[in-house]
Amino acid sequence: MALSTTTDATVDVIAQKRLECLETLNETVDTAISGLFCPGTWDGWLCWPDTAAGTSAYALCPGFISGFEPTRFAHKVCGENGEWFRHPENNKSWSNYTTCINLDDFEWRKQVNLIYGTGYAISLIAILLSLAILSYFRSLKCARITLHMNLFVSFACNNSLWLLWYRLILTDLDLLHESGAGCITLHLVLHYFLLTNYSWMLCEGFYLHTVLVSAFVSEKKLLKWLLALGWGSPAFFIVLYGFLRGYASPPDDTIECWMNDSSFNKVFVGPVCISMLLNLVFLFNIMRVLLLKLKAPAGPQGTGPSRTILQAFRATLLLVPLLGLQYILTPFRPGNGHPYERTYETILACTSSFQGLFVAVLFCFLNGEVIAQVKRKWRTVFLRTRANSYTATQVSPVTLQFVRCGPPVPGEEKV
Repeated sequence: MALSTTTDATVDVIAQKRLECLETLNETVDTAISGLFCPGTWDGWLCWPDTAAGTSAYALCPGFISGFEPTRFAHKVCGENGEWFRHPENNKSWSNYTTCINLDDFEWRKQVNLIYGTGYAISLIAILLSLAILSYFRSLKCARITLHMNLFVSFACNNSLWLLWYRLILTDLDLLHESGAGCITLHLVLHYFLLTNYSWMLCEGFYLHTVLVSAFVSEKKLLKWLLALGWGSPAFFIVLYGFLRGYASPPDDTIECWMNDSSFNKVFVGPVCISMLLNLVFLFNIMRVLLLKLKAPAGPQGTGPSRTILQAFRATLLLVPLLGLQYILTPFRPGNGHPYERTYETILACTSSFQGLFVAVLFCFLNGEVIAQVKRKWRTVFLRTRANSYTATQVSPVTLQFVRCGPPVPGEEKV
């Protein structure tokens, strides 16, 4: 079985085991098996003792090889002629390590990775389509839609990088074992955009809270602060995470492009959980304010919240627990071999990879403003509306509210 490129730590382990093997074989020279036998040898991973012709030698699978289960056994066949079995393709002495891999588990993990790949691809298409729609309709330009577009951009970048990770990194064992600067950089950039997803969800909740609770607020200034929060705060945590994991972690914690779990993952898991909790606080307070406004008697000027605000609130309320589901379930992760491990991993794959699709559906495809604009465009292009005046008569007050993309004029709309 061909050797893969290994890390420095693995090379040291192999060198140590090779020396131990040679010492063991030298000590057993005087106690050779009588009759025809295959001489003991080191194959690069394991040490094989003298073995009688026509039999097989067995040894525990090496634990330092990624993907091998050290509780399983590899074997090496000694032929009737006293020579080790040679592989028919290259005519070289061959040890059978295929039994070291749990093929059923391997196939299942391939299916999970397929779910991830499919989900990220579908989500990316939906997000890019949403960005195209929001960019096309100039009448949708406002602070809230700008927040949606920044959220979509962060998801588009995150999904693209995950697809690169699955296509370029996970399928290249040599690259994983080398754990070079390139794949580590991809790991850091990927997790940066993962954090931006949650920071922009926090910006969505904070914006809704500020607009409803604070009657007088400069949206331009608020938007500038939210842009800094959405893109800047994740950078701080990723730099801290990269420094700690690169310089303060043990050697075993820096292998395989840092894809293995580490105690330093708390550096970015913590901010995600905090942003979720803050968003829930914002949304509960928004709910309280909305209930008070809806119960209050409507005056001549009308003080109820706009329908667009209500729609944005419902979408955000649904997304906050949905987008953080994998972190909510993290403390309940089953151990390896647990009966519910596969169920957990499947749910995790679905919720993580299809997040972008959920965002696109709730904030764009089901957005009342977007639907109104698409309908107007449809009527204009396909029904060949002849006059702008005729088109204007078909636009209801609600549609005008959607087009303006801002708070309602007092007395124009009551909810």
